[in-house]
Order: sequence, then C-alpha cells, then structure tokens
Amino acid sequence: MKRRLSFVFVGLTLSSSWGNGHATTYRALLKALGDRGHDILFLECDRPWYAAERDLADPSFCRLAFYDEVADLHAFRAAIESADLVVVGSFVADGARVIRRLRPWARRLAFYDIDTPVTLAALDAGECPYLAPDIVPCFDHYLSFTGGPTLRRLERDYGARDAQALFCAVDPALYGPAAAPLPARWSLGYLGTYSIDRQPMLERLLLEPARRRPDLRFVVAGPQYPASIAWPSNVDRIEHVPPGRHAEFYNSLAWTLNVTRADMIEAGYSPSVRLFEAGACATPIVSDPWPGIGTFFRIGSEIRIAEQSSDILPLLEMMPERRRRIGIAARARVLAEHTAAARALALERVLEKSPAVASPGSRAKSGRPAGLEVTETS
Repeated sequence: MKRRLSFVFVGLTLSSSWGNGHATTYRALLKALGDRGHDILFLECDRPWYAAERDLADPSFCRLAFYDEVADLHAFRAAIESADLVVVGSFVADGARVIRRLRPWARRLAFYDIDTPVTLAALDAGECPYLAPDIVPCFDHYLSFTGGPTLRRLERDYGARDAQALFCAVDPALYGPAAAPLPARWSLGYLGTYSIDRQPMLERLLLEPARRRPDLRFVVAGPQYPASIAWPSNVDRIEHVPPGRHAEFYNSLAWTLNVTRADMIEAGYSPSVRLFEAGACATPIVSDPWPGIGTFFRIGSEIRIAEQSSDILPLLEMMPERRRRIGIAARARVLAEHTAAARALALERVLEKSPAVASPGSRAKSGRPAGLEVTETS
C-alpha cells in the first residue's frame, strides 16, 4: 500500500512493559507501521500501576496520549473520525463502553485480540470485562493472536466479521545474536510473568532439572511469583527484565524455555512473543507442546519439544555446535516470517481487501448486517 495511512490504537498499555505482554507487541507493530510512513496515535487509559513502571513515555514512532475515563475520548474524536483504521485491543479498561463510544465515530473499526483464548473463555462464561457478545459482529475486522480453528469459531459462534490471525512478532533491530558471543551464563532460562496454570510445567521443565543438575545454573525472570515458591539454590531470580534488555537476557542462555498458558494450549496456534524474540537472538528454544507449534517452527531442527524433566536433561548435555545450529535455524525462520514488518504489511492488506466506510455517519451503507449497530448507553 503506497499511500500514507492513519491509525488510532486504543490498547492496554504502550508505555509500560511491567507485568504484561501487550506493550512489546504494540511497540514492535507500531514501530513497523511508522517505518512504512504511516501516522499513528496510541491512546492508553492511565493507570497508576503502569505509570509507576513506565519505560516508554515518549515513543519516536507514534503519538502517545493518555485518558482517564471513557468520556475523555471525546478529546480525540477528530483523529478517530479521520483515521483509516481504529483498533481497540483486548483488556482495555472498560472496553465495552470504549468500543460503544468509538463505533459511531470510526470509519473502520477492528478488534485486536492479544488474548483470544482468554477472551473466548470469558465470553462463554458471560463475564468478559472488555468485550460483549453483541459487540463482536460490529467490528469490521477481528484480528486475533490465535489462528487455526479459533478463527472459524469466532465467525460461527459470535458473528465476527473477517476474523483473521495477526500474530505477535519481533523487531529484528532490537533482537539479534550478541556481536561477540560469550559462554552461556545459564544453562536454561525462562522469561515470563507468573501464571498459576503455567507454574506446574515450569516446575517440571526447569525447577526439577535444576534439582537434578546442581552443577548447572538456571534462571527465571519475571514478576508476580509468590514468595511461597521454593526455588532451588542454583536457580537465579530476576524480578523484571525490561524490553530493552530482553536480547541481552536471551543471549546469556544456552537454552530458553517457553511455557504456554492452558487456554492457549487448548486453542492451539497461539505463539508467544517469547518464541520470536528468542529465535531472533538465535537462542535455542525448548517448548511445551501445543497444537500448531509446527506451523511456526520446524520441530527438531528449529525448536525442541519437552513434556517431562527427562526431556530437558539431554538438551543440557548437547554439544554447543549442535545447539548453535538449532538457534541459527530458528533465527532464519523468524526473519523470514515473524517480524513486525511482516505483520505491518499484513495489516495494510487488511485495509486493501475491503473498502472503507465513506464517513462515520454513513454506516448504514457499509453492508453491515442490520440490527448490529452499537450506541453508547451510559
């Protein structure tokens, strides 16, 4: 797409990477869109827990603005009405009201679901805090972090229009092998916020191997781990690794571990950005198994799979050159298919393939099924 486009994103957070995976996703995608010459405004609901851990207050690739309440979005109405695409992300505070407020203004509106399996589980239970079933058909596009059969389920069960995958990605300018590789500081490391459903697999694939190999060092990085966890003495803990130091972290590992949330395993086709970050660094990856993982990396030559502690122990003995070949192969796959530039191009193609509504006031002419309009009620 040759012409300059304007985007308005309303997302959980761009300014703080603390305790969430949204910020790094938005940063990579928006930077790639900016590199392609597009104009971007990101609107973030100002929350004290992110304000206290803000590590990107003034991005160079977009305008970042904060609002406190849904009513404050009126200040950005002109930008919203003129945008080629308005994108609302998952987990936005008071998301349903935000969407109802933006819908009459936006010429084209998309939902960017960075948490699709979580969203579907919450919708099924009738308790999704940021989306409602009657809103789903009102988006022009439903962009999902999860691909595969979930896309058809969104269309079949919830009436989503144009559900398609827009997976997470990596900025290769920020993630790459160390210029002067050093011996690995840790034999196996994991980077991720604590999650109760991931913890048993982390126990099995990292803590138990650490107990069996007290001669090696391991590391778990990320916030919110309970004080009750009994960490082996050879497992180092890092409370938070900011995005600017993720590459340094991965380059200090002989292997990195990927552990997947239970709902994402059930849905399948839900890659974590950790996979692409580590792969871009040519760090060998070992992951728990989940449906569709082989569509992102070739199992065996680009990634290894483990289900038990006994699957991890042989990897810790692998010769460095063999390990290096796996990392290099993973990097080649990431650079070919999983960069933020590739996702930005995919988002442009979303806009190319269907015409925009002529103006915010002409929604009746857009071909949207009757009875699906959403208006602000509170």
